[in-house]
Amino acid sequence: MIPLSFVDFELIFPFAVFGMFAAVAWWLLNLLAAGKPRVEQRLDEFNDPTLRKQAQEVQKKKSSAMSKVLEKASPALARPLQPKTENEMGALKQRLVVAGFRGEAAPSIFLGMKFAGLVAGLVMGGGVFIGLSALAEGSFVAGFNKGSLMRTGVTAGLLFFLPDVFVWFCARKRKEAIFLGLPDALDLMVVCVEAGLGLDQAMRKVAEEMKKTYRIIADEFALANFQIQVGRTRNEVWREMGIRTGVDDVKALATIIIQAEKLGSSIAQALRVQSESMRTRRRQIAEEKAAKTAVKLIFPLVLFIFPAIFVVLVGPAAITMVREMFPKMKGQG
Repeated sequence: MIPLSFVDFELIFPFAVFGMFAAVAWWLLNLLAAGKPRVEQRLDEFNDPTLRKQAQEVQKKKSSAMSKVLEKASPALARPLQPKTENEMGALKQRLVVAGFRGEAAPSIFLGMKFAGLVAGLVMGGGVFIGLSALAEGSFVAGFNKGSLMRTGVTAGLLFFLPDVFVWFCARKRKEAIFLGLPDALDLMVVCVEAGLGLDQAMRKVAEEMKKTYRIIADEFALANFQIQVGRTRNEVWREMGIRTGVDDVKALATIIIQAEKLGSSIAQALRVQSESMRTRRRQIAEEKAAKTAVKLIFPLVLFIFPAIFVVLVGPAAITMVREMFPKMKGQG
């Protein structure tokens, strides 16, 4: 059997890379040209409601199929990264709940994605960097050097921590949406309570009226109202809602409502005070961001705008000096 030399590898590797990119490009073009453009599909859906229902059913089937595949594959992938103690598992579930992932399979899917990213980073990064290093060094064995292995490790690490970044981003957006929409929800609750509704009915009204504007808050209030209906105490539900959202203002609201019920004070007045304090805080945050704008503008001014102004103002004078003064200076010399 003839051993594979480096010359053969050097000849085969470019063709293999070209074939891989050609296959991916063909698949993407075939996928894009398979059906009508998205604009025409949307117009057909608006003209025919049955097409819209069919498209929604197909989308649900695709999402359910993908979720089933993830649920089946995630336990095996997540087994090497499973937390060792109950406290670690609880902390992981809390992170995912704050980001909006409440399913039972969310921790295993999250850990499975991390492990899959690690393996994909090792395979793809190793194939690319070791192959390029082998081409540069002139030997396939020499491709396994310190630089290529380090780049492979960095790629694997980035893909390993990519799900953590995604969860952090989702949690941040979710907290921001709750913080911005909570004052409006409290104002609506104040109106409902002052109109004669109880606190539970006010929560149900907020969940119904704010679905289109602040969907996250509506879902949280609907879940809290459902928990109260199944028999849980209101104090536990509000306290759990504050922990589940991860927003300090919701935790403060839960504390205020619990104290108002214990002391027998007006819940509407407590909600109004909390809403006003939150609006004041939002205004202060906006003023703080506006005050920081002048400092943040220094860097783009210095790096981009001042050089352009300098060229526009000094450029004509410099051209005149080059054309007029330098020839005369040379003539005098």
